[in-house]
Amino acid sequence: MPFAGTTTSSPTRRRRPEPALVAKSSILLDVKPWDDETDMAKLEECVRSIQADGLVWGSSKLVPVGYGIKKLQIQCVVEDDKVGTDMLEEQITAFEDYVQSMDVAAFNKI
Repeated sequence: MPFAGTTTSSPTRRRRPEPALVAKSSILLDVKPWDDETDMAKLEECVRSIQADGLVWGSSKLVPVGYGIKKLQIQCVVEDDKVGTDMLEEQITAFEDYVQSMDVAAFNKI
């Protein structure tokens, strides 16, 4: 039997909810131009113009393919629930004046 003026309930501690972990991936893309006369600076500008919630562009470099042709190799980090490789490929290949094709060179979960 509780004493007068006391309560039987114990103090409750409210736990802060854990922040939800966001699944992210690091993707390395190979973007191939039509030929050696393609303006690679413009091609990269077009690729980087793609913006989406959960997409962050990283470093890039030009890699020789052969016959004077170079491909754009560009890194990006995506939130898996918001951005997919299909969406990236669709938007990048839409720049058909500059882009012949796009491949995923590496895909790593972070």
